[in-house]
Amino acid sequence: MTSLHADEAFLDHYQFSHDPFAARVPGFKFFPAQRKPVLGQLHHLARYSQLLLLVCGPQGSGKTLLRQALVASTNKQAVHSVVVSAQGAADAAGILRQVAQGLQIQQSEPEAILAQVGQLALTGQDVYLLVDDAEQLSDAALASLLALAAGNSEGRPHVFLFAEPELIARLERLADGEECFHAIELQPYSEDETREYLAQRLEGAGRGLELLADEQITAIHEQSAGWPGAINQVARDTLIEAMRVQRGAARRTGFAFNLPRKHLLALAVVGLGVLAAWLMQGRPDDAAPMPVMTQLPLEPIEQPVVDATASEPAAAGAPAVEFEGGNKPVPLPLVGEAQPVIREPLARAAGLSGVEEADVADVAGSSAVGVLVDEREAPIASIAPAPPAVPVTPVPAAVAAVAPPAPVVAPAPKPVAAAPAKAVAVDDWYAAQAGSRYTLQILGARAEDSAQAFVREYGAQYHYFKKLHQGQPLYVVTYGSFGTREAAQVALKSLPGKVQAGKPWPRTFASIRHEMTQAR
Repeated sequence: MTSLHADEAFLDHYQFSHDPFAARVPGFKFFPAQRKPVLGQLHHLARYSQLLLLVCGPQGSGKTLLRQALVASTNKQAVHSVVVSAQGAADAAGILRQVAQGLQIQQSEPEAILAQVGQLALTGQDVYLLVDDAEQLSDAALASLLALAAGNSEGRPHVFLFAEPELIARLERLADGEECFHAIELQPYSEDETREYLAQRLEGAGRGLELLADEQITAIHEQSAGWPGAINQVARDTLIEAMRVQRGAARRTGFAFNLPRKHLLALAVVGLGVLAAWLMQGRPDDAAPMPVMTQLPLEPIEQPVVDATASEPAAAGAPAVEFEGGNKPVPLPLVGEAQPVIREPLARAAGLSGVEEADVADVAGSSAVGVLVDEREAPIASIAPAPPAVPVTPVPAAVAAVAPPAPVVAPAPKPVAAAPAKAVAVDDWYAAQAGSRYTLQILGARAEDSAQAFVREYGAQYHYFKKLHQGQPLYVVTYGSFGTREAAQVALKSLPGKVQAGKPWPRTFASIRHEMTQAR
């Protein structure tokens, strides 16, 4: 498995567009928690400090990602970046040779390198020399890099070393008490930052944080100690283990539910709709006797003219029928006449919105929480009374009784309710919030009407905005505005049970405004 491709079973099970926890993922943006201030500090020191800069942290702490962000955020017109690695070339000659190649010169002596740096400075370009895996450098190579960082009258490059923490002690010995380097130690993520990091990784792959329960997120943070590389590995192992458990349970029951959760929810809702339709049909009375139908002749039968006021029928010989327990015959319908048909009420099946940023499995009772259900019932049939029986000539003894014609069903018109006022997404409300403040993301829906209905149902503290998800519009409902993540989490506990069932989670307004901008 490469860094860009995960096992097909893993991707299919969770409907990922790519492995969200691979070392390199397409379109992954630099995670700002703690690292963005360090990135700004490196730019500042490169401009104003004359010292070698050391960024240190354990393996998987994000050093390489920070180095990539440093190169990507420089002005290419003003900075010439040379990236080298100590792997396989840890001695002084090997490192200087890589630097010379990056500067496109033949000589690899320190004097020739500094001369080329000076020439680039005359054209308005600074030189950034960035060294990965610097803990593997020999002492001689470190001494050469310290000499380059000090520079001379011709030029001075800005030297950045990315290494594990033990390099600090080695540099201090080489410096021999002189101030010739500045060290920046990376810190692990807090649990809240781990949560945000996981959400960003999952959203980049087309899913959301709802894939992980709060207990799983806490366990991932504890096992990884908050270091991003370890977070990736532990989170991926957690999802793979959950996938194996689910598939094992499916095999034990003899039926493997390989469909995504949203498809299974859709099937469940459709099943409920079919069950409701069956219940609405009603059942025939088992105690009612089965009537005996006469076999009618194929030829048309003349209908006798009956005088309703006469005490005797007007003509004899017309076929008639008697009901069991009745003493008044009624005329049979003519052969070929259409019998009235009772139209049974129809129950419309419900559909599920394609939502990636909220789990709506437990909130289907709401009319607009992710599960989009058409709650319009078919009109209740009104049964017209049967016409009064008209006496006719009794049927001959050879003719048996038949069932009466079925009553006519007249569908009752459904009252049309006045349309409620339409809720709208208010971009200005989100724009007015400070980027550092938090809100609770409740759910997302493909249909804007669903988001509007939810906001109308639950009140003025709910708003929604539009974003793009996999190239399609997604309408995301949020709740409230809070100064801190802790305040948002406290408010979460006071939300209605149906809303809490969707597992809302805190996020910053800065991230929301970024998504709104991309959707325009």
